[in-house]
Amino acid sequence: MKTACVLLADGFEEVEAVTPIDYLRRAGVEVKTLGVTGKTIAGSHGVKIEADAGSEGFAKDFDCVVVPGGGRGASNIAASPQAVFLIKRHFDSGKLVAAICAAPAVVLHGACGIVRGRRFTCYPGLEAKVEGADFSADRVVVDGNLITSRGAGTAGEFSQAIVAALVGEDAARELAEKVLLRG
Repeated sequence: MKTACVLLADGFEEVEAVTPIDYLRRAGVEVKTLGVTGKTIAGSHGVKIEADAGSEGFAKDFDCVVVPGGGRGASNIAASPQAVFLIKRHFDSGKLVAAICAAPAVVLHGACGIVRGRRFTCYPGLEAKVEGADFSADRVVVDGNLITSRGAGTAGEFSQAIVAALVGEDAARELAEKVLLRG
């Protein structure tokens, strides 16, 4: 069974965290939420989530690391040496890293330095903070073991792309049909 972790920090964008958690679980992926700023994390709109693990979960290996956006949430993840190390360790070993909204620019580029030389997307306007990478205005961009997306409105497509990378295109299509992702 494939595994994934979703990093949660105070200020995370709820839709960008919960959609991948839900879609990945529907596709049979074992998902763990890791609390970067504690065990109970408050989203940018006041929704609180109890993480599956705190700092003890950062030593584990996963097939995918998912980094939700939300300006303050992304900044809190970028400020965590443990989270940055986890992301870089997985990326450098060829594991999948997926980030959405502010996270590609703030976390993956600013804190981790892993976007350079890659194709990516992010929340509109934040691409100006990223140097040495190829920005695309596409809703979801897949470049090898890196998946990036624009924002809350693209969370379903983002999650479907992660499912496709981890479980396969057939599973991703089946998931999209079941959740009525496409009209």
